Amino acid sequence: MNFLRVGFVVSLLAAAFSVSASEEGQGDEAGQLRGIIRNLMDDNSAFAKTHKADYYKPFTDGQHPRATVVTCSDSRVHTHAFDQTPDGDLFMVRNIGNQISTAEGSVEYGVHHLHTPLLIIVGHSACGAIKAARGDFSKESPAIKRELVTIKLPARNPKNDDAAEILRGIDGNVNNQVAYALKKFSHEVAEGKLTVIGAIYDFRNDMQQGQGRLVITNVNGSTDSGNILASLMKINGNGMKMDRKSSDKQTAKH
Repeated sequence: MNFLRVGFVVSLLAAAFSVSASEEGQGDEAGQLRGIIRNLMDDNSAFAKTHKADYYKPFTDGQHPRATVVTCSDSRVHTHAFDQTPDGDLFMVRNIGNQISTAEGSVEYGVHHLHTPLLIIVGHSACGAIKAARGDFSKESPAIKRELVTIKLPARNPKNDDAAEILRGIDGNVNNQVAYALKKFSHEVAEGKLTVIGAIYDFRNDMQQGQGRLVITNVNGSTDSGNILASLMKINGNGMKMDRKSSDKQTAKH
């Protein structure tokens, strides 16, 4: 394949979409599609222009991510909210309801082949999958039903309103995914090679911790806030010791 020719054609297409979009209104579906493609091409062009060769060097020939992340497919949840430089850093697994069972092979690859020391399950506020799983989804397609039926939620509390129940479901689902991971990767966890964390990305501030916060709710199966804090402090302490050792090694080399 002549990649120079392909690049030239892509540039021509970008120009064509830009002209078409400016000449026609955006109200019709064709106009909206042209606008979307134009935006994608413009954004990619801007990214390519502002990220030079050095940016790609750490992951050009292989990946060594620090964490495997299982999160929802929801368009409101993206890595820039909790990692400003996710390239080569996060092994991302996305599906309806941030589940392990419906993407087991991908999660295994991150833990067993890429050897990430962290597996983090990220739920999020206002999760449509939780809302759907709590209701009647019998009319959905077989494929969607297969992904919803695996979501197990706590029994409804009649004292709660719908919003509170959805949040309970989001939290309960994250805890269930952590429990699933701890059982599946029990060997790695027991040897201290893997830590499993559950968290909720709260873009609505439903948890009153600040809008847009990533709220850690579970560390290796513990949901007690005191234990979570202690575990995070221990992890951070280990991390700082590792950094000092690495620094000492670098100093010794020089």
